Parts: sequence; C-alpha cells; structure tokens
Amino acid sequence: MYGWTGKILRANLTNQKVSIEYPEPDGYHKFLGGRGLGCNLLWREVTPETDPLSPGNKLIFMTGPLTGTKVPTSGRFTVTAKSPLTGTVFDSNSGGIWGARLKKAGYDGLIVEGKAEKPVYIVINETGAVVKDAGELWGCNVPDTTKAVLAAEGTGYSVACIGPAGENLARISCIMNDNTRALGRGGLGAVMGSKLLKAVAVKGSKNIKAAEEEKLKFVLYETNKWLKANPITSQGLPEFGTPVLVNLFNECGVFPSYNFQESQFSEAEEISGEVMAEKITVRKKGCYGCPVKCTRVTRTARDEGEGPEYESIWALGPQCGVSDLEAIAEANYLCNRLGLDTISVGSTIGCAMEMAANGLIDWDLKFGDTGKLRPLIEDIAYRRGVGAELADGSRSFAAKYGGEQYAMQVKGLELPAYDPRGLQGMGLGFATSNRGGCHLRAYMVGPEILGVPKMVDRFSIHGKAGLTIFYQNLNAAMDALIICRFIGLAVAEEYFARLLTAVTGEEFQPQDLHVIGERIWNLERLYNIREGFSGQEDTLPGRLLKEPVKSGPSKGHVVQLDPMLTDYYRFRGWDSRGIPTAEKLSELGLEVM
Repeated sequence: MYGWTGKILRANLTNQKVSIEYPEPDGYHKFLGGRGLGCNLLWREVTPETDPLSPGNKLIFMTGPLTGTKVPTSGRFTVTAKSPLTGTVFDSNSGGIWGARLKKAGYDGLIVEGKAEKPVYIVINETGAVVKDAGELWGCNVPDTTKAVLAAEGTGYSVACIGPAGENLARISCIMNDNTRALGRGGLGAVMGSKLLKAVAVKGSKNIKAAEEEKLKFVLYETNKWLKANPITSQGLPEFGTPVLVNLFNECGVFPSYNFQESQFSEAEEISGEVMAEKITVRKKGCYGCPVKCTRVTRTARDEGEGPEYESIWALGPQCGVSDLEAIAEANYLCNRLGLDTISVGSTIGCAMEMAANGLIDWDLKFGDTGKLRPLIEDIAYRRGVGAELADGSRSFAAKYGGEQYAMQVKGLELPAYDPRGLQGMGLGFATSNRGGCHLRAYMVGPEILGVPKMVDRFSIHGKAGLTIFYQNLNAAMDALIICRFIGLAVAEEYFARLLTAVTGEEFQPQDLHVIGERIWNLERLYNIREGFSGQEDTLPGRLLKEPVKSGPSKGHVVQLDPMLTDYYRFRGWDSRGIPTAEKLSELGLEVM
C-alpha cells in the first residue's frame, strides 16, 4: 500500500511484550487513519464501563495516510482513549515531528494496553520496539524527561512523555511531545500515568513514497498557492501566531472573561498578538512540514519557552481576570513542563475564583490574583492541598461544593475561548461535540467571524445545523488524514481529496471524505451511547442559555440551542433522542459493528 505502512505495533505493558499487527485494508479505507482508526480500535477493544484509569483502557497512537509526506502540516498524529475527564471517546492530536518519525520508522500506529509493574518507557525505531525501565525518570518534568531519554537513546529520536501531572493522575493532564507540543485535552496524560508509561521515543528515516509523485507535486504546487493567497495563513498567523485572534474576537464581543460572566476583556490589548510580538517574542517556529509557522518562541524577564497560544492566553488570562502578559506566558511554560492542559487548568481556576467570590468555598482566591497562578498550577500537578481537588477539572470540583452552574463545561470538558452567545453555530458545535466542549470539532468561527469560506450571520440560527454538520464531518476526515486545522482555512476539501489520491494511488473524491468523516462521527456517537450518554448531555452551561450578554457587540444574546438541536438531529439522520437510526448506520456501513 501507499500512504499506509500496513503495520501497527501493540505493546502490552503487563508482560512487556511488543508485537506487530497487520490490519485489514478495509479498515484503512473506511477510517483512513488518525482519529478514524483510533476510534474504530477503541470501539472494538475497550469494553463498556471500563474505568479510564484501569489497565483495560488503551492508548492508541495513530498517524494518517498523509503523515510524513510532503503535504503541508503532515507531521501530526493522534492519541485516542476513553477520557478520565469526560468518560467519552476521546482523541487529541499534536504537531511537532513525533508523528512523522513514527511513520518513517515503518508503523501506522501504536496500541498500548495493560499496566506495567514499575515505570517504563517504549523505544521504537526501524528495527522494532522495546520496553525499557523508566524508574529514574519518574518524577521528572517534561524537559528533563525528554533530555534524559535522548541522552540514553541517542540523536534522531522524538519523545512523547508525561510530566508530574500525568504521574499523579490529574484528569486535566496531557501528553507532551517534542518538549512543547501537546496532546492537550481530556486527561490523556493521566491514562498514560495510570499505565506507568513515562515516555515513548521514536526514530525513523524511511522515505514515505507517494503512488503518483508527479501528480502529488502538481497538487502541492496548487495547494501552496492557496496558502500563500489567503491572508490568514500567509500574513496573520505567520506574523503574530494564534494570538492574532485576541483583538479581533474581543472587538466582536465573543472573548469571554471572568468565567464567562462577560464577553469582552477591557485589557485585551495588553495580551494581544501584536503586543506579544513587540514585548516577548524571540522568533517564530513551525511543526514538521508547516509553511505557516504559527508557534512563537518567547522570553520574559524570568523565563523562556514556547507560546502562549491564543487559547492559553485566554485561559490563564481573561478567564481568571489576569492581564499580565509575562505572568500568563510563565504560567503557560509551567503547564508545559508539568504536563497540564492550559485550557482546563485556567478554566478550572476561573471557576474556583467565581465560586470563592460567591461564598461557596472559603479560599483566598479572587479574579485578577496573578500571584496565585503558578502556585496553583504546581499544586494541581502534584495534587497538593486545594490542587488535589482542582486536578479533576471544573465539573467535579464545582459539584463537590454545590456550584455546578459555575463550571463552564460540556460533557466534562472545559469550554475554550469563544463565547457562543455571540456565535450561535459555535454554541451548537460545543453542545454536540462527541468529546465535550471543543471548538475544533466544528470550527464555526470560520464562517461566523473570519468569513471562511463565506460570512454568515453569527447571531442567526438559520442554517446553522447543516453548516455545523458539514464542518464536523469534514474536520473528522482531516483528523484522520491527518493535517492541521489551519490548512482548512485556506484550502478546500477538493485539494485534500486530490492529495490523498496522489499519495495512495486510490481515487478519492471530496464527497468520499465527507462520508468518511460522517462515519467517524457516528461511530463516536455510538461509543458514547454505549457508555450511557444520551441527548441530555448535548447541552451548554445554563449561563450561556439563560443569561444574556450584558454589554458589547453581543449584548442581549443567549444561545438559542433547542431549535438548532432539533434540526441537527433530523439532518444527522438520528431520532429525537439523538440516537443514529438503523437506516443511517446501514448507509455508513456501521450496521454490523
């Protein structure tokens, strides 16, 4: 096969045996790779009601058919597991170069199962894979772990690992790769920690050949023209990185602050991409094969690292009432070193701040308390004091003190930096996301704010169900290919199909990608239903449904979810309870699963 190696590693940590499996080609064709194959494997191998932190859960590292090729942003990979934060099917994807090296080592993926008796790490290269002792690494932060593994294994390796947060089973911990790239959401770091797996190091240099090299060159030429022609991918992101969005979204009144009590932040300018470029940015950096280079290497008076990205600026800044750019950057560096998801960390702290303000908890904590950020982050990672409660996320924390309404989450996953009261389609996307409150399942900011591919009325609910489904399906396919979401802001799915055809030598049309994405989406839905989820979880925090925005461009608006949700279920081919019909499953080839 072209595009796939046809080989997947399976590492059983209980007996420390590693084997190679050769999946049937049909699975590749139906799910492509990445998020698609990961979900398919999780559906088949992780039984209902499995505790996410038990040996029965699995970590499924997957590349896609475009990974490691010359296609822009093709270094990405996914990790799929049952989430200890949400209890749902969960996948996260990351850039860097780790994914490309796994593919170049000759493998499409790695399934990790069981639990080791003592800390271990896995080493993968072109000759195979082996499980090694990691006793001396346990307790180390991410940079120190990466440095130690590279010192032991030699040059040419990329390392994915957990920090103390994952070791201590913080449900808002993440897996870090290439030091500063993050599989950031859903607590996958805790799943890795529960297996006593400290790191996975990969090395590979095999050339990933395309079936039709000349056709690929031509399609790449056309694809890169679109990237250069689009002001977002050729100017905005390369010049300022993702923080370029701060001022725009604040001006639109969709930049939540103070735990979503407000939709603008009065000091947004001070933490914007423009100010960041002026004051702390050292240089820009990109992932494997990326022409956009949206990452920023930064330096404060006391520290240095990468980021913060837009989401991290918001979560550790306005969500907590903080406007000190250097403090936000340093909190971001600390989260990376300890292996914590910045969105969930900041949102959970913001939740606690509002609960303290309303007397539900007797903590010395208030909005704008910049000095509390770093100590709280360390306490969360090490489960010390109040950090032990915050480490399980805002839903669990708020429920403990009777303040469920203060947790800005969907299905247990903290919402990101977009107030859906000014973005009706984004609100529907949040509510229906299979992995919980996520903006990347359907990036409705594209049509509702950025005008990509065309501008729609962000306050209207008309047509939002169909548009949301369109992007959910397309993005699922992109996560299976697997390429960066930013490419989709400039390049249409026609080119993704042409690139996939050139790489694999098999004919794919744009509609094929939508069908594959729809198949993935429905299988994720089936997984959650099997775990006991229903349409009742397709909702938003009450604040967003009942409390109109008080001021600014989104003043007076709430999310009009119910009518959009009714249309959504009907257009999906689901019944009124949100369950896929037998006809829909048959249409997608899922009836026998």
